[in-house]
Amino acid sequence: MADSTPAFGAGALTMPPRMEVNLEDCEVEGTIPSEIDGAFVRVGAEWYYPPKYADDAILNADGYISSFRISNGKVDYKGRWVETHRLKEQRKARKQIYGYYRNPYTDDKDIQDPEHPNLRTVSNTAPLTHAGKLFTLKEDGLPHEIDPNTLQTIGPWDFHGKWKSETFSAHPKLDPLTGEMVSFGYEATGLCSDDLWIYTVGPNGQVSNEVRTKVPYVSVIHDMALTHRHVVIPFGGYVTSKQRLLDGKIHWGWDQNQPSYIGVMPRDGDPKDMRWFKGPERCMMHTFNAHSEGNKVILYAPFYDGNFFPFFPPIDGSPWDPRKARSFIRKITLDLDSKKDTYEEEILWPNPIMDLGKVDPRVLSLQTRYLFAPFNDESKPFDRSKAPNGPARVTNSYGRFDITTGKMESVFAGATHSLAEQTFIPTGTSGREGEGYLIGVASNFAERRSELIIADAERLHEGVIARVLLPFTAASQVHGEWSNARALGLS
Repeated sequence: MADSTPAFGAGALTMPPRMEVNLEDCEVEGTIPSEIDGAFVRVGAEWYYPPKYADDAILNADGYISSFRISNGKVDYKGRWVETHRLKEQRKARKQIYGYYRNPYTDDKDIQDPEHPNLRTVSNTAPLTHAGKLFTLKEDGLPHEIDPNTLQTIGPWDFHGKWKSETFSAHPKLDPLTGEMVSFGYEATGLCSDDLWIYTVGPNGQVSNEVRTKVPYVSVIHDMALTHRHVVIPFGGYVTSKQRLLDGKIHWGWDQNQPSYIGVMPRDGDPKDMRWFKGPERCMMHTFNAHSEGNKVILYAPFYDGNFFPFFPPIDGSPWDPRKARSFIRKITLDLDSKKDTYEEEILWPNPIMDLGKVDPRVLSLQTRYLFAPFNDESKPFDRSKAPNGPARVTNSYGRFDITTGKMESVFAGATHSLAEQTFIPTGTSGREGEGYLIGVASNFAERRSELIIADAERLHEGVIARVLLPFTAASQVHGEWSNARALGLS
C-alpha cells in the first residue's frame, strides 16, 4: 500500500480508511521549545475492514501507530498500520474474517484457532520504548516490534524466547532508578485461564525473573503499578468463561456482585508472597502511580464506580448504567501489616476525570506530588454553532492535580476541541518533579482536523504554547508516550 501525503491547502479531511501517512514539516502555531527532541508516539484502533458484528467493541479494531517527530521546533507526522498476523489474514481475504472481541469461536470457520488466541491480537492499545526498541502492545498477545523511524512493523517479540506467557500487558512499568521493566501476562496459558505471570526485564532487554501465580477470578487486568519494593495488580468486575465464548458472546461481561481486588507482591517475591486485598464494585482500568511507605503501599488511581464499557454488558441483562461510568482520583492504602483483606479508599477531588492519567516518569514507583489527567471543565465554553459535528460531551482540559496542596491547575484546549490522553515530556537537569511539558492531540470539530497541543506543565494557566496543525483528522489514539531521540536512535 503506497503512502498518501495530503498537501496543505487541500482542506481539512477525515482520514480515509486504510490510509497511511508521511507528512513532513507540519504547520506550527506558536513556538515549540528547542529542548524538545524526540517522538510523541500514539497507538490506536481503526477498522481496516468493518466489524463482523455491529455491536462489537472498538477495542477489537486493528492497530494503527502514528508519530509526531519533533526536533529543532519542526514536526513530521507519520502513520502506519501495525502489520499483525490478523491484519495480514484480512488483507488476503479482502474482508473482515474475525468475530467478536477476544472470541475466536466467532471467527470465520476456516480460520478459527482457539488454541492460539494470541494470533488474533490487533496490537492497538499502547506504545512502549524499552532497551532501545519500540513496541505496540495489547494485552491479548505478544508485543509487536516497530521500526522507530519508519514505523514499519518488524514482528512479534518474545524477549529472546524467555517470555513464556501467551500475553503481555498493555501497561508495563519502567523503574527510573534501575532501568528495569516489570510487566505481566494474564490469561497467560490461554483463553479464560486463571494464570497470571509476572516478569522483570532488565535494561538490556533480557528477562531476569518470572513469577507464576493465580488470580481470585478471571477478569480484565489492564494496568498495574510499581513501587521500589512492590508490584501492584488491580482488577474488578469483568468476568468471562469458556462457556460464554462457546455461546458466541463478546469476551467480557460485567458482574456487579463481584468484588474488586488489588494484589500486592514484593518485587523479589514468589507466588506464596502474593496478597489479595478485596474492595467494593469498581472498574479498575488505569493507575497513576504507587509508592511503598513502611509496610503500606499507597496507590493513586482514577478508578470508576462501575462498568465503564457499554459494549461489555452486565451479565444479569440489566442496562448499562452511565452514572457509574465516572472516574475519580482515588488514594488507596494497602496495609501489609493488617490482618484484614480489605483496602482503604479516599476520593481526593470531587470532579470526575478521564481515567487516562500520567505522572512524571522520573518519579514512577516513588512518592508522587503531581498527577496529570484530562477532564471536562464545565466552566469553559463549547461553541456548538461552530462545531456542529462535535459530541455531546467533550474533554476540553488537561489538569495538574497537586496531592500536597490539593490545588488543581489546568490548560484549556479550545471552544471547539476535545482532547485525547496527554503525555508528559520531562526536561531540565535538576530532576525536579513536574518540570517539563504536557503534549496531546485535540480534535478540532470546527475545522475537522487534529491538532497537537503543547503546554508548559509548570505553567498550565499560561495556556497552550504551541499547536501542530494537521490538515485532516488523525487516526485515533488509545495511549501515547514520549520517547527522546537518544533512547530510540531517531534520525
